[in-house]
Amino acid sequence: MPRTEILDQIQKYIHPFRIASGKGFQLKDFDPGDTRGLKMEKGEAADLLQRGTQWLAEEQDMLYAQDRWSLLLVFQAMDAAGKDSTIKHVMSGVNPQGCQVFSFKQPSREDLAHDFMWRYVTRLPERGRIGIFNRSYYEEVLVVRVHEDILKRQRLPPSLMGKQIWDERLADIARFEDYLSRQGIVVLKFFLHLSRDEQKKRFMKRLDNPEKNWKFSASDVHERKYWRDYMSSYEAAIAATASDQAPWYVVPADNRWFTRLVVAAAVVEAVEKLDLAYPKVSPEQKKELAAVRAELARDA
Repeated sequence: MPRTEILDQIQKYIHPFRIASGKGFQLKDFDPGDTRGLKMEKGEAADLLQRGTQWLAEEQDMLYAQDRWSLLLVFQAMDAAGKDSTIKHVMSGVNPQGCQVFSFKQPSREDLAHDFMWRYVTRLPERGRIGIFNRSYYEEVLVVRVHEDILKRQRLPPSLMGKQIWDERLADIARFEDYLSRQGIVVLKFFLHLSRDEQKKRFMKRLDNPEKNWKFSASDVHERKYWRDYMSSYEAAIAATASDQAPWYVVPADNRWFTRLVVAAAVVEAVEKLDLAYPKVSPEQKKELAAVRAELARDA
């Protein structure tokens, strides 16, 4: 099937979840269990995902060779939504040389000595590469907003820590992403939208499976108490920072196979729009290559 036809088909599984303007956005309008009526066997979904990852691998090779654009993929979600596995499956065919993944944990002392964006800016992808933020600067308006005691550790002047700080930070993030888009960095943001019931099921599976116990932390259950606060913070963040240059994708996460398909399709569509191609060899370069070939041919 030609690529144009494939892109036409996958759009109906991407665009309903793409948020390019925050006006009127409400998280309750999105169903974590939605699959857009698509029903697939596990093997079918895996086959379709494989085709998407192969396509992405081809595009990434040209992205790296062209060395002009770069791609920043931001993943945000509640615990157990499947960020790690989604990244693993979607990027499975990509050359590691052209991909950089960063997971941001609790800030270090050095991080806290700088502005809230500092540690993220230092990890932006180089030209020709795909950068992946497994959690990101959005934590500064999510977990820090839910747990304001964390904000106190950032040692800001008291006069700058009023209620307006969240609107100010969201405005800073929106302007920052606009800046990135003008530097050739394509920004795609994914919120893996997991239901509270499905999170509980996945937590129970981790507890019941000894091989998965290592993934479980008592703090995960503790954070469930703040579910409404987190959803409110996510809604505010998406509404304030969604744009054509840096869209959000509110991806249903209750069905892992569908989550991966939507993410893969969104990335493929974005990269395809860049109209990438391998660099063309100039006449001078061709002459140089011909001379090198002749020299090698003479080499005994």
